[in-house]
Amino acid sequence: MGTSASATSQAAPFSPTHQADHQGNGMAEHRRLLQSVNIRNSKTKSIITNKVAPVVITNNCREEFQIHDKIQSANYLRGRISDLLPEHYLVLGEFFMVQDVYNRADVLNTTKSHGAPNFRKVKGNYPLFGMGQPSLSGFKQVLQRLQIDGFEEVIFICVREEPVVFFRSSGDFIPYTPRRKENLHENLHDLDRELSTEQIELSIRKELCDFAKLSENMFSVYNDIEHFKDEPQHVHILSEEDIHVTEEVYKRPLFSHPSHRYYRLPLPMEGAPLEETFDAFVNILRETPNLSVTRDGSSPPPALLFSCQVGVGRTNLGLILGALVFHHLQGASKSPRQKIQGEHKLDFQVIQLLISCLPKGQQVLDEVDDAIAICSEMHNIKDAVYESKLKLEGIGEDYQIQGSSTKGYFLQRTLQSLERYVYLLVFNAYLHDQYSQAFSQSFSQWMCMNAWIYRLLSSMDSSELSAPANLLTNGIRVLVSSEFLSTDLLSTAKEMKVANFRRVSKMALYGMAQPNSEALAVVMSYLTDTRRGHSTVLWLNLQEELVLEANGQMFTPREPGCLEQPIPVCVQHPQQLQEMELALKQDILSCEKWLEVITEQDKQMRMFKSCHTIQELFVHQKSIHPGLSYQRIPLSDCCAPAEQVFDRLLEAMKSSLAEDPGCAFIFNCHDGKDRTTAAMVIGTLTLWHINGFPDCEDDEIVSVPDAKYTKGEFEAVMQVVRFLPDGHRMKREVDVALDVVSETMTPMHYHLREIIISTYRQIKMAKSEADAQWLRLRSLQYLERYIYLILFNSYLHLEKKDSWRRPFSQWMYQVAARSGIYAILNHLGFSEFENPDESPMSRLRFRWLPHTVQSIPMRGELI
Repeated sequence: MGTSASATSQAAPFSPTHQADHQGNGMAEHRRLLQSVNIRNSKTKSIITNKVAPVVITNNCREEFQIHDKIQSANYLRGRISDLLPEHYLVLGEFFMVQDVYNRADVLNTTKSHGAPNFRKVKGNYPLFGMGQPSLSGFKQVLQRLQIDGFEEVIFICVREEPVVFFRSSGDFIPYTPRRKENLHENLHDLDRELSTEQIELSIRKELCDFAKLSENMFSVYNDIEHFKDEPQHVHILSEEDIHVTEEVYKRPLFSHPSHRYYRLPLPMEGAPLEETFDAFVNILRETPNLSVTRDGSSPPPALLFSCQVGVGRTNLGLILGALVFHHLQGASKSPRQKIQGEHKLDFQVIQLLISCLPKGQQVLDEVDDAIAICSEMHNIKDAVYESKLKLEGIGEDYQIQGSSTKGYFLQRTLQSLERYVYLLVFNAYLHDQYSQAFSQSFSQWMCMNAWIYRLLSSMDSSELSAPANLLTNGIRVLVSSEFLSTDLLSTAKEMKVANFRRVSKMALYGMAQPNSEALAVVMSYLTDTRRGHSTVLWLNLQEELVLEANGQMFTPREPGCLEQPIPVCVQHPQQLQEMELALKQDILSCEKWLEVITEQDKQMRMFKSCHTIQELFVHQKSIHPGLSYQRIPLSDCCAPAEQVFDRLLEAMKSSLAEDPGCAFIFNCHDGKDRTTAAMVIGTLTLWHINGFPDCEDDEIVSVPDAKYTKGEFEAVMQVVRFLPDGHRMKREVDVALDVVSETMTPMHYHLREIIISTYRQIKMAKSEADAQWLRLRSLQYLERYIYLILFNSYLHLEKKDSWRRPFSQWMYQVAARSGIYAILNHLGFSEFENPDESPMSRLRFRWLPHTVQSIPMRGELI
């Protein structure tokens, strides 16, 4: 009787990357072949080799096996931690297996008594428990203890995102995790977003079994990564039954407890969970009748048990989520919260704004602070934010480029801790709205319906925490001249004294770069002369960065390593910019040393005798031209304007036209290009709706390759067009406005619609992955801006009957959001060419944050 025996199971999802020759000879090779199919030497009579596969004949000659052994050709890599330690096979091509939990991690000393490190119950009456990683026997002990304590239903939630496998040892299964040679103390994160953690664990087990077959049923692991005494250790592996994956450890004991359930909810080590993680947690609540507000009360709520590696950071986050759930389940307290002695108040602008905008904002905050307080035995999220900020403030001014210094590191840590706290506030607001409705909307859907939260959270950036303006005089930042930043592509500086001055044909609508006092005087004389005769002028400055005139020349402060990128300034009102510019002015004038400046020609050292803010320049001009009005409406470069920016631009133009229908409008940014052009298109559409539209051709003829994309006919755009009433007309009118404004700047070769595809095509030619991701972000921002212009035009049509009394921002949140517009924007990408999910920038949460080249996450990576 002949039988085929395979030495390998199905191929692992991970593909090893390096090849090793595992050829043997003679009896050693025969022994390895027997081990590969678990045949003992005592049963073997002989092995017959052939070209297909070796044949094993047993002693009694009753059985014959043909061994199809594929392990010898596998591309497995070997390596060692140091020259003093032996070489062995590496998991997934590069990782060492290290014992998961070290003894000192059990601060509460509960492993022996309870079965898991740092096992604890939260303060109060909520059935909430947390712990570190137990072994298989330890987990059974934990369940037994909860059963003794009277908990009939237990929901166990593992919040680890890293792979864990368990090796058989002395009647138990002990957890081990793969680690990098460079940092054996740190777990792996974001290994492969296309595979679940469970799939990765199965791949690791498959490899471990192969390695054991190639190494006399042994594999090398590490228990002591501090001193490496008696390392590596060797574990005995005969089959997959000697290795458990996480799911097996946690699910198998549940067969003895049918009312218990197990979930894996990967939480991040730092920062806030993603929306889909909150969704997964909500799904757990949906699947648990005894956590529903409609439960009959005859059965007690289940115990929630959270576990990560040592039971501290991620477990603490899970416990807080659970505490918020029980708070809503058992009813909110009506009495005002009493502050706990020693509790830190987080005085951040983003928190204050969020609480002021959320329904029951103060109650939402108090409930989160209560939840944090009862879960704080091992870790306190508020303390983590407070302490990180203290460390940040106490570090010397070595901040150069974010992420490259000690201060950059603590800046990032502070922002991550703050983000985690803020998202707890947001999730609690979601529970207030949705718990009583049995979660009719997922957290992701709810966030898209309340996209103003994303817009508000985009202010949670480094500007609130980073260096103050006086760092300019400490040499940390430099002054960069307007000439360096704005190339005069339209050749207007000679006549108008300002770069890129232009006018929209047949309209009193102008654009330019940032003028100094001389250029401002020239432009005002030009607009008010007898030929043009504008008695009233509204000047709209779009710059969000700090700008000053010093010795008659315009300057803006920049980071030395990022001269092309403005420093983000977190302000909620333009008046704050004026106050910051006044402070910077005083800093410059009081400085008694030479300052470094970057001009069009070179780097220089200067001492300034005169300095003026932009506001002061316009106050002076208004004394000469009383019809001049000035407003600062900050707009981010290359991005879709925020909804409130559309509100301010429209209101400013409406008010001016109500006083004088012949009012002239001037827009400027630092170079008169990107932001100025966007605002001019908004102004053009506004004037057309008030004064009447020109004749629009039905179809634009474009004779270039992929003309549909040059015309802006991307799938995301056309989906929005299908949603909007008379959507094709809305798009066509915007296209005409873009063409009209583009005609004023032909030498720039700049068109707000055509730049979308031209920027995207540059990705293939990028010199580095960082450059490619920067271009991908820019192309997405350009695409989003184009969509916003179409939405704004639709708003102008639909709300015209009420004279636009409802602002565009309210219309977006009250009308467009419910039509699914933000759901499209939250999955934005070029689906014609790639999967949008592969880039985090497809999401509102990440795309709306301020970015520099250094801050862009790599493709497939999340912030």
